[in-house]
Amino acid sequence: MKLNLYDTYSRSMREFEPLNPGEVGLYTCGPTVYDYAHIGNLRTYIFEDVLRRVLEYNGYRVNHVMNITDVGHLVSDADTGEDRMEKGSRRTGLSAWEIAELYTAEFKTDMQHLNIHEPTIWCRATDHIQEQIDFIQCIEDNGYTYRTSDGIYFDTSKLSDYGYMARLNIDGIQAGARIEMGEKRNPTDFALWKFSPEDQSRQMEWNSPWGVGFPGWHIECSAMSAKYLGPFFDIHCGGEDHIGVHHSNEIAQTQACYGTRLANFWMHGYFLHIDESRMGKSESNFLRVRTLIERGFDPLAWRYFCLNANYRTKLNFSWEGVEGANISLDRIRNQVFHWGEPGQIDRDYLDQFTLAINDDLNMPRALAVMWDLAKSDLPPSVKKATVLEFDTVLGLGLSEWQPVEEEIPADIQKMLEARQIARNEKRWQDADELRDKITTAGYELEDTPQGPRVKKKKILVKE
Repeated sequence: MKLNLYDTYSRSMREFEPLNPGEVGLYTCGPTVYDYAHIGNLRTYIFEDVLRRVLEYNGYRVNHVMNITDVGHLVSDADTGEDRMEKGSRRTGLSAWEIAELYTAEFKTDMQHLNIHEPTIWCRATDHIQEQIDFIQCIEDNGYTYRTSDGIYFDTSKLSDYGYMARLNIDGIQAGARIEMGEKRNPTDFALWKFSPEDQSRQMEWNSPWGVGFPGWHIECSAMSAKYLGPFFDIHCGGEDHIGVHHSNEIAQTQACYGTRLANFWMHGYFLHIDESRMGKSESNFLRVRTLIERGFDPLAWRYFCLNANYRTKLNFSWEGVEGANISLDRIRNQVFHWGEPGQIDRDYLDQFTLAINDDLNMPRALAVMWDLAKSDLPPSVKKATVLEFDTVLGLGLSEWQPVEEEIPADIQKMLEARQIARNEKRWQDADELRDKITTAGYELEDTPQGPRVKKKKILVKE
């Protein structure tokens, strides 16, 4: 079946065909490691993981590159303010190098909790300073830069189509936006290399043809993606906030150096919202995977929660929604486990599932197909084999899951046995009363073909 993906650059659904048969070059913008990732950030990484799994499901070999931003990301997209790594260093009392190691490790732990595949290649900005300098020199040689007192800047006026992907109204920006210009020639110009301030001591700085300093945020992705994937590759991903500045600047840099738009497809995941506002570090309303775990939720319940919405739609966070996702995940896990050994895959359901995921990663529809299958009259072995095939894309870890043996108090166990006797003797009222007592005592009861199962209820903590 054809794989169709939404391309932000063209603002259209396009049939995906790799530039090189059988292989896909995929670049995903990674974390700026000055703080912990929040679950809104991780929604984008789940989307990118699903994309990679869908590509592999369709038979492609995926060369997946992800950067680690450990220098150059200023607190303002206008190239003003402090480097986020330096700011994080002041906040924690650790060196910029130490916090980069700390938060990179924490990010990788979060990925493991959410069953997100690691990229084929990790690349740190600080390990590729020379590549960034070389890229800037290429841009400079082609006439797209100018120098100010604080750095080397990209002259966006030299590109007639600058900001095309974001559909930026350059004239409107020129006329009406309040932008800190400094010595910039145009509001949309951006730093390629920043000089170290003479009155400040920086932990991360390097020699360059223009003086001691550090690279701008945008140049790292252009330089590293070109190094590992070439100057024109298949798919570039990131969050929706990257469209107007970071990705527009990546494209500009690559146009100036190589004459390409860097990637054939540009794909973007949309924000997570909480209380009607975007979840983010600057809003001080972010939640971590660790927060979910501390509240008693399986972190894969967050992955399931995210699969319930298209990656190109706003997703609203609620504890009730996470609780519902946790219940659904537990239900499908238990069903798959108790279906026994896998048998043959059902082709009809597999075709429905493939049609859904190849329709721009329609994961809500894919989950609906899974539940339709679970409720069907097909043999348990067929259900199991088919759902496990689905899970190569869903990434819920269904084949590895095993129920945790939970110690049930003696009084609950006695009521459970008495209820089973009442059911066998068709004393339904007595059975219902015993079920109510078990539920009131804080336990969930589920009747299955293998017998009743009981477990302690999770307590939903509300804000």
